[in-house]
Amino acid sequence: MNESRIERVLQNMQKAGLEQIVVTSTSSVYYLTGLWVEPLERMLALYLNTHGDRVLFGNYLFGLPEQQGIRLMQHSDSDNPVRDLAEVIRPGKLGIDKMWLSKFLIGLIQLRPDVTPVIGSAPVDDARMLKDAQEIEAMRYSSRINDQAVEAAIASIHEGARENELAAQVEEFYRAHGADHSSEGQLVCFGANGADPHHAPDDTVLREGDSVTFDIFIPFRRYWCDMTRTVFFKTVSDEQRRVYETVKNANLSAIASVRPGLPLRDFDRAARKVIEDAGYGPYFTHRLGHGAGLDCHEMPDVSSASDVIAKPGMVFSIEPGVYLPGKFGVRVEDLVLVTEDGCEVLNKASKDLRIV
Repeated sequence: MNESRIERVLQNMQKAGLEQIVVTSTSSVYYLTGLWVEPLERMLALYLNTHGDRVLFGNYLFGLPEQQGIRLMQHSDSDNPVRDLAEVIRPGKLGIDKMWLSKFLIGLIQLRPDVTPVIGSAPVDDARMLKDAQEIEAMRYSSRINDQAVEAAIASIHEGARENELAAQVEEFYRAHGADHSSEGQLVCFGANGADPHHAPDDTVLREGDSVTFDIFIPFRRYWCDMTRTVFFKTVSDEQRRVYETVKNANLSAIASVRPGLPLRDFDRAARKVIEDAGYGPYFTHRLGHGAGLDCHEMPDVSSASDVIAKPGMVFSIEPGVYLPGKFGVRVEDLVLVTEDGCEVLNKASKDLRIV
């Protein structure tokens, strides 16, 4: 159990007017207890309230150890897993993890009609946004390996390569370097497929003049790396060069704007202005970035709608892109750590235009 993290969550609960919450996501339970459990269809829940109650609920199959300061309540597959939780919670408002399965929430409401569920993830999400020294070093470590991974991926490009072949090679590199298991897969996009920001790699064969986008990500020691580089195979057209330089400059402009005390929407604006001024505004179709840590996508949201204020310890992506349907796409992504006077770019792989 991590007392300092739990204390931050309790302080955030008081600010949010929540006396009790149920934490159920694997990564958030790990953040607070040090126990990593992927429950699948079974129930895992950590109950916290501002009166000092801390109760962890889980299936006997999870093999949960006793922890000082947390009461452990276990159930079997033949039990109703919500019943014990229903007996512990207090009447009134209850903060619920935004990702909790509806079958458990509905069961809880049926057993405790005197409880009013509300979305209650913010106290934990807000604590997780500010990485401590151990977390920061873990993210530096995963990003260093990712720099090596993207260079190996670019070096593996060859005549006749298929998207899914290169994606598999990235996965093999990760496994060889000690990555945690992940079911996410890697994004490798050739040519027109790159105009789909989340194109799943298939058996498309590389052709001369194609853009090649690698968006690669995986956790190491529980903490995620995430980066994107776009290169060109054999030749690059004037339009491709223009788009690439625009996106790279948007990435650099956003990074240069990052400093504590500013709303995150300002960073999105810094990148978007570069792309709009170049005439490609309608083709930057997503937010600038997202938080990263124990989850690849977590708070904060780095978008034009975000009023979150940047603080030292935040880690998020800077990933502008331009996507021209039927032609090609370009994205350049780094993870950055907000520091006391700016930011530290966690990725060091070159962003110079490359023809391979």
